[in-house]
Amino acid sequence: MNNRQLFLQHVAQTSDAPLALEIVKAQGMYMWDADGKQYLDLIAGISVCNIGHCHPAVVEAIREQAGTYMHLLVYGEFVQSPQVAYAKYLTEHLPANLNSVYFTNSGTEAVEGAMKLAKRYTGRTEIIAFKNSYHGSTQGSLSIMGDENWRNAYRPLLPDVQHLTHNAMEAIGQITHRTACVIAETVQAEAGVLAPQREWLHALRKKCTETGTLLILDEIQCGLGRNGSLWAFEQYDIVPDILLLGKALGGGMPMGAFIANREVMWSLTHQPVLGHITTFGGHPVACAAGLAGMQTLLAENLIAGVAAKEQLFLQLLQHPKIKAVRSKGLMLAVELEDFPSNKKVIDYCIANGVITDWFLFAPQCLRIVPPLIITEEEIRTACKIILAGLDQLV
Repeated sequence: MNNRQLFLQHVAQTSDAPLALEIVKAQGMYMWDADGKQYLDLIAGISVCNIGHCHPAVVEAIREQAGTYMHLLVYGEFVQSPQVAYAKYLTEHLPANLNSVYFTNSGTEAVEGAMKLAKRYTGRTEIIAFKNSYHGSTQGSLSIMGDENWRNAYRPLLPDVQHLTHNAMEAIGQITHRTACVIAETVQAEAGVLAPQREWLHALRKKCTETGTLLILDEIQCGLGRNGSLWAFEQYDIVPDILLLGKALGGGMPMGAFIANREVMWSLTHQPVLGHITTFGGHPVACAAGLAGMQTLLAENLIAGVAAKEQLFLQLLQHPKIKAVRSKGLMLAVELEDFPSNKKVIDYCIANGVITDWFLFAPQCLRIVPPLIITEEEIRTACKIILAGLDQLV
């Protein structure tokens, strides 16, 4: 049996039609399959590879840390320099109230930890989330996912969860003194790149403050430069009580984090002790990789080029078959008539050496979330192939 057959036989599948490309190498903007075919990556591992694949600084940091020590003990017991260094670096680039970092293995684990923290700190149980939101796929995260189609097969889920309409002023009135937390993506990603109105986020922040409700902003997809600033919330002049990170946080290694004020985070230390536990969260190799990745992101000033690259995509993506293009930095959704049309374009792109995808709650939209290192020439190449794919539609 070849690798593809073994993959289908022994690796658990999440759909009956995986892409099943056998990638043997990735570097910068590109991936190569077992036949030597080159692919331009337009989705960055779903917003993971913000600085491209296998950046030399990240690879070197992994090598050095792997040769020093790897797993030592469960999270939080030993002082591990990669954890300390990354937590310090993150908090130096965040508002003063976000000064305590709990590292996890993934974004959904960060969501789970943040929900527990909010309930523990406030002593409340109600959680408010929003329709068309995506926060992960574990059972707690699934409970606040904003689409019943994806939740229904796994009920019963967490009780006392409300799903309100995103970006709707009337929803804010549902937040009360019994609400533990409100959790929202700063920019809704899987809904097809839906950015909220500034006034709505300000009103949301104000209502949470008035009711003693913790505001949790999920920047697992849109953090670390994706939307054109280091943190997306900076563009709205608000600050969350808890920030969720993941995806690009590990520089290509598995990592997530929930970040809060130390006073809030301290509530996990007692009644009961070990209020949140992880074995591998904050793995030293992942922390070393993530720190090198974030340092590279800032040292190479990659965020400064995001707006111009976004505008070039918007300028080039003009076609009668395109109903709309929504964007926030280098996160773009190209809306077509329906999913079958989108799938035909995706398949055409892949066949012609461009990797793209669709959105979970907006399957009619083509996903463009490339590494931030993408060049103008590569944008033009990618758009030319996308437009040729659109030409194939009847």
